[in-house]
Amino acid sequence: MREREANRTDMVGDAGIARGDVTPVLRAPTSSGQVDPDFDRLVRLAAAATDAPAAILAMIDARGRWSVQAQFGIDAAQAAAALSGKGLAALAVRADVNIAVHGQTLGTLSVLYPSEAPAPAPERIARLEDVAALAATVLALRDRSQAGARAEAALVHAETRRALALEAAALASWVWNPRSGVIECDAFLPQLFNLPPATRVRARDIAAAIDRRDIGRTRRLFQEALHGSDDYSGEYRVRGSEPPRWLAARGRVVERDAAGRPTLVFGVNYDITERRTAEESQRFLLRELNHRVKNTLATVQALASQTVRHASDPHQFLDAFSQRLRALGVAHGLLSEHEWRGIGIRELARQELTPFDETDAPRISITGPDVRLTPDQALGLALVLHELASNALKYGALSVPQGKVSLSWSIRSGKGEKRLVLKWAESGGPKVSPPEHHGFGSILIRRSLAKVISSEVRHEYLPAGVRAEISMPLEGAPDHNP
Repeated sequence: MREREANRTDMVGDAGIARGDVTPVLRAPTSSGQVDPDFDRLVRLAAAATDAPAAILAMIDARGRWSVQAQFGIDAAQAAAALSGKGLAALAVRADVNIAVHGQTLGTLSVLYPSEAPAPAPERIARLEDVAALAATVLALRDRSQAGARAEAALVHAETRRALALEAAALASWVWNPRSGVIECDAFLPQLFNLPPATRVRARDIAAAIDRRDIGRTRRLFQEALHGSDDYSGEYRVRGSEPPRWLAARGRVVERDAAGRPTLVFGVNYDITERRTAEESQRFLLRELNHRVKNTLATVQALASQTVRHASDPHQFLDAFSQRLRALGVAHGLLSEHEWRGIGIRELARQELTPFDETDAPRISITGPDVRLTPDQALGLALVLHELASNALKYGALSVPQGKVSLSWSIRSGKGEKRLVLKWAESGGPKVSPPEHHGFGSILIRRSLAKVISSEVRHEYLPAGVRAEISMPLEGAPDHNP
């Protein structure tokens, strides 16, 4: 019999894990020279609870190496010797209890007694098990805390990407409560008006930031919307900006009280300085851009109008509307970079789905030949992909760690035309059941490509995961860019 087995007693089931072939690794002290205070408390508690003169807390890493995390009654070298099975002359009787979290053994808690002492009584072993259970709880809480910190960091990164996308598209959304005079807005809105950073501003501060030459006309148009027409559209310069900065605004009264007074107004602002100051040689391009912007704003207004109907409060509306506006803004920005001649589907898919994926361990696969989309196809598909990914993150495959999403597409020929067919497939998520009521997100998935003639969208809630198939006419040959 090996010396290690002769010099120790394992008291609880399989808790005595053989370590004779494993080299112990002493845990390095922290920068302050202190070991983990929680682990120190645990070994002290274990020794006190079992009337033992010494105790050891050891952990195992991913490579199967054991390390002493804390010891009581002996020094680190003695603890390492005891851990490796060499034993100690004065302390030869030992009892071990596993530390397990979610069924996985992460370490052991051991107590040592003098060599002449009898085997620990069952009640002492029961106390040691209680302390080991407490150690497992500490480890589980730490894991949850770290996971929460990672999730919070990911949320901050996603919000940063969203804000950058909105800023790149030069669009800022806002919700105004005429009764309180407070505007809930994107952080980009105060920047447009040269105001301090904020997500809540007073309407009078916005009015004060408009150039005096334009404030009269702006107020008149806005009052007309408030007192009957509902829709507002205007352009004005920002006070004190040199060269002059021009902003455009589109707004709509979406809620009135019984007396007809407006209680909720939503809108968007965007920078139009470049359009206002463009040279004569750019007029044709500017007219085309203006046409596209108006179409986009019409879509934005429809999005906001429907979103607010399904939102329970302004905060929920602003969040949902901003996310959809971000998806539209990404497509708008890509189209602007290509002078509205169309963009590649691969680039659009990556830009739209990146905020929903994990950088370190991607869970969304994107495959298919690159195909150039028309502006209407790109804008419609951007909203469809956003809603599919958003629903997957909230309720579907992306709501659980093991879930995955596959986006693929191919080109099909038939009946004298080529069609682009995209497939969205979720797997590994919660069991899916068809919703009793379809929200605006489901409506967007089915109708976002309404402007693309002969397009088809099939959206299915299968038990194994959500499926969607999108088919649209293909103009021209596919690109072969990487």
